[in-house]
Amino acid sequence: MATDPKAAVAVPHTPQRILSVDALRGFVVFTMIFVNDLAGVSSKIVPPWMRHFHGKSGMTFVDLVFPAFLFIVGMSIPFALGSRLAKGEAMWKTVFHVFSRTLALLVIGIMMVNESPDASAMGWSPTLWSVLMYVSSILAFCVLGPGTKAADGRESSKIWSYATAGLRIVGSIGLALLALTFRGANGQRIISFSPFSIHTEWYGILGLIGWAYLVASLVFLCFRGNRTALLGSMVLLLGMYAAERTGAFNDFWLARYVGLGGALGSQASITVAGVLLASILRDPTMTSAGPRVRFTLLFAAGCAAGALLLHGLYGINKNSATPSWCLWASAITALLWLGFYALCDVRSPGRVAKALALAGSNVLLAYLLSEMFPSLLDLVGAGDLYGHLAHGGLASAIARSAGCGVIILLAAMGLNRAGFRLKI
Repeated sequence: MATDPKAAVAVPHTPQRILSVDALRGFVVFTMIFVNDLAGVSSKIVPPWMRHFHGKSGMTFVDLVFPAFLFIVGMSIPFALGSRLAKGEAMWKTVFHVFSRTLALLVIGIMMVNESPDASAMGWSPTLWSVLMYVSSILAFCVLGPGTKAADGRESSKIWSYATAGLRIVGSIGLALLALTFRGANGQRIISFSPFSIHTEWYGILGLIGWAYLVASLVFLCFRGNRTALLGSMVLLLGMYAAERTGAFNDFWLARYVGLGGALGSQASITVAGVLLASILRDPTMTSAGPRVRFTLLFAAGCAAGALLLHGLYGINKNSATPSWCLWASAITALLWLGFYALCDVRSPGRVAKALALAGSNVLLAYLLSEMFPSLLDLVGAGDLYGHLAHGGLASAIARSAGCGVIILLAAMGLNRAGFRLKI
């Protein structure tokens, strides 16, 4: 889902790895697993402030997880795409890479939102279909290589390449077959050929991240590290939300396929905000902690002020992706990154920070494993047993969900160290 910040551009005084970005990604994915698992617990046990906000205007910390992902994707873009440009890659190849990555995220997102087939219509287990879908998604985008403890030169790069290609082919074929065999309520298909259509309803979390990544990447390729232009783009994207609310895009053909005010507008503004903040990490005139801290604090204060000024227009609403929600999310995520920056990059990182950074380097794998986990439990008949672990009260529910997050991150970290990664 997010790009790799380790592939940094060779700018003087710019570190090859921004540990705080990886650590923030690891923290966010842990929080995502935690709140998603907790969402399956009875509302009689879990209080409203630990769930998504339900109402006209407001938010809880749970409503910050998704925009935090969008923000971190933006922080990674200058390093990943900047590295390609610094190596002399042709612009058309970079643009092709951006569009292919967006398409991959959309494909996985569409498959995920259709993960509940109808058993009677399909003729076999919907739980098995769901597990196979996640396994196929993981294989379709996997990359094999020597583990982190392997000695250099002992493994043949060709063998790893062939193995990667083989697993990707298996995963891609699996996704195609699963899409074709899917049958939902009333015989609903994911792919129909007469006439041709793809059933989406919505694009899923990964799909929305894909749209925001596309917009923010194109903005970066246009303006690079020009912070004035990046800020202007962020404001323009927020303005698209207001334009959509007034009906400006009603007759535009693209509006039939994606939300111009939300997915391509206000949500994408969060990702561009991440690009804007990351620009200070690649600026050779801002190599010390002082200027970076001051800029981040001013950035967060500006976003918070904008959120307060716009609150009366649309309120704070995650599902509607209102500008106030986007700006509050950008401000809070920026401050959260600043905390990790102080812990990881200004001073020597501790064990927890290092563990989060390692988990953050393979975040898409952790996300897919967490989404597959409930279906896998049901498939092996352990779903009810796992559910009972949270029946002891809020403390039991928190312990179960936190344990789930730790186990999945450890699994992703172990696969990462063994040389199994995901790359879109």
